[in-house]
Amino acid sequence: MQPEKKRAVVLLSGGLDSATALAIARSQGFEVHALSVDYGQRHRVELERARQIAAAQKVVNHVLVPVDLRSIGGSALTANIEVPKDRSQDDIGHGIPITYVPARNTVLLALALGLAESVEAFDIFIGANIYDYSGYPDCRPEFLEAFERLANLATKASVEGKGRFRIHAPLIRLTKAEIIRHGIGLGVDYSLTLSCYDPDEHGRACGRCDSCQLRKKGFAEAGVTDPTDYR
Repeated sequence: MQPEKKRAVVLLSGGLDSATALAIARSQGFEVHALSVDYGQRHRVELERARQIAAAQKVVNHVLVPVDLRSIGGSALTANIEVPKDRSQDDIGHGIPITYVPARNTVLLALALGLAESVEAFDIFIGANIYDYSGYPDCRPEFLEAFERLANLATKASVEGKGRFRIHAPLIRLTKAEIIRHGIGLGVDYSLTLSCYDPDEHGRACGRCDSCQLRKKGFAEAGVTDPTDYR
């Protein structure tokens, strides 16, 4: 009789980082339950990309949860606010941009925690990264450590001693180029991923927002051809 596989929940946005985090979880022997969230993001095509990635990487289950954060607003990704374009690398590296969605990762991790408890998984993966990112406070290691403590205080499974929840951020200290090289080694098909904050109706990336610029820079530094369809 074969031992039961260990399970993990992976937050899957449809972007480059989350696709790589998913591949890492699988490479570590986890049976993956992927979770994507329709939070009213303007780049909704990423949800279709998440579906394709989940299928390509053969996850056990792919759950899509609707939580409309447009009612909260406060972000260029959920409100009628223009997405910044053509910012310099220096500008991208300083401050918190208007594409920050208030409390998004707190909400997403809470949903992932709920799914994890439901499927009896104690490992949650998120593609958070602090180097080639846009200064979001909810991508910092101290936030993830704090959420892990919360997870082990707030759940029946933990309180009853069934297990201890762990938040994994395997990309947290990797550059975008390092992430891409690692993902290529794990067989990630980056042509399925979308990083753009403001794609057109055909799903083509703008090539000018912060996320597109970081993606382009990452592929260039990794020496890998960028498969993105830019408009």
